[in-house]
Amino acid sequence: MREFLFYFFAALAVISGLLVITRRNPLTAALYLVLGFFALAGIYVLLDAFFLAAVQVAVYAGAIMVLF
Repeated sequence: MREFLFYFFAALAVISGLLVITRRNPLTAALYLVLGFFALAGIYVLLDAFFLAAVQVAVYAGAIMVLF
């Protein structure tokens, strides 16, 4: 089950990263970037790094949405 979740989050991060650089609208690009950060936080949770996952979501994803 953990292996499936890892591949799911990894594919989600790669796809959202590709969507960030191909979107013309900055709002949708920022939302896809936040989605990529959530996927990365999911990978951190699978590695049992809960604090790092929380920091990833709170600091990076929150800062991008506040700045935008």
